[in-house]
Amino acid sequence: MFIPLYDSNHLRHIKHQYVTIALIAVNVVVYFLTSSSDEYTAQARMLGLGYIPSVAFDNAVLPAELALVPTLLTYVTYAFLHNDIWHLGGNMLFLWVFGDNVEDALGYVRYLIFYLLCAISGAVVHGLVAPDSQAPLIGASGAIAGIVTAYLILYPRVKIWVLAFGRIPLHIPAYITLGLWILFQLSMLMLGSEDQISWACHAGGIVAGAVLVVFLRSRDVPLFDQDDAEAPAVETARHEPKSPPKGEGPWPWGHP
Repeated sequence: MFIPLYDSNHLRHIKHQYVTIALIAVNVVVYFLTSSSDEYTAQARMLGLGYIPSVAFDNAVLPAELALVPTLLTYVTYAFLHNDIWHLGGNMLFLWVFGDNVEDALGYVRYLIFYLLCAISGAVVHGLVAPDSQAPLIGASGAIAGIVTAYLILYPRVKIWVLAFGRIPLHIPAYITLGLWILFQLSMLMLGSEDQISWACHAGGIVAGAVLVVFLRSRDVPLFDQDDAEAPAVETARHEPKSPPKGEGPWPWGHP
């Protein structure tokens, strides 16, 4: 639908987006570690670390040799796996453009908690929609959907440079770009689109992001900020006498 390129939303509470950079780094490292082996091993890792609804709901049992972590941990580990470089690149681009400002509004620790909870929510909703699925859910899309939603709620008027339909550069407010993106995700879920994308996971992240940002944001961060954030913050001059001068592919297994 669109590719985000850049926003002019400066950081106001933190110096650097350390957590966002760390999350991108972890996703990239995990991708190359899990994709550098043969196809059989790569698929086994996807099954062992991906979120599989039928296993989570005890409708199927994963073979012991594939169970790399406890099932509960797969609600998080799935979000650090990606199918190919384009899947990874798309999610990390969204995280890079929008994550820093959400991190700025929440603070380092609360932002990390927010990210993980959005990922968990995406897995939960995906599982509720397809409880018998034996295909592993992978990708950071649930967490990214939460970040996009939080950004929209925090900074609806900030203008974003995007490539519409992958080729048309536009500079438009977040409430248009991200509002349409969220509407598209929810519409695809309601229409019951059957493809490789888990729209339910996206919806879970959207709902979690909308709720969590209200409670996890810093006290002095408003919702629906009216500032377009095009210019750096300027300290207001005080009217006081001046003092003299001084010196950021499912692998077949389980029941049919």
